[in-house]
Amino acid sequence: MNLFEVVERLFEQYGYMVLLIGLPLDFIALPIPPGNSTLTYTGFLAYKEVISFAPALLFAFCGAAIGLTITYVLGYKLGMPLIERYGKWLFLKPSLVEKTQAYYDKYGNKLLLVSFFIPGVRQFIGYFIGMIRVPFRTVCLYGYLGIASWVIGFFSIGFIFGEQWQVILNLVEHYLKVIFICLGCSLLILLVWSRVKRARAQKLAEGEKIKQVRKIGE
Repeated sequence: MNLFEVVERLFEQYGYMVLLIGLPLDFIALPIPPGNSTLTYTGFLAYKEVISFAPALLFAFCGAAIGLTITYVLGYKLGMPLIERYGKWLFLKPSLVEKTQAYYDKYGNKLLLVSFFIPGVRQFIGYFIGMIRVPFRTVCLYGYLGIASWVIGFFSIGFIFGEQWQVILNLVEHYLKVIFICLGCSLLILLVWSRVKRARAQKLAEGEKIKQVRKIGE
């Protein structure tokens, strides 16, 4: 019996409570089974009419929202005190967190909409936004909307493609990795280039100041 047969048996025994327990475990970094696979397989079970479409989708969203909320609260309550006390051992300083928060304030809300699709990020985004004290109303607006997109997206793969759900899921996850790796590399290049331009501009400004000082001295 494979893992997904176990999940199907669990649905038969415990119903939609499987989603309210399994998806929060994915968010607290215990992805057994992974959230993408769980959602897609849930959509497949809805396709086979083992479970009903609307309740399954609703419970999936609630389970994911519970997971995000739990990790947000843990990050909010424990994050900064832990960094202030033990951050030096992990090379994490409060000043670094403050800089990260400044970057998030500028770009992060929009990124939160797609962060649940990024491999490895979903399990830590809740802790992170709690740690940097993102307002809960912002989490409700952007975080829960991002969760809804993630749940609907992967649930739909199983429901629409039926027996081919594993093939399509593997393709989607592969291309998501490629896309986000490319985006990450592009952002890194832009960051390096902006720093180089800033350094050049600073050197030019310093050069102009030196020239002016020399002229005044003459």
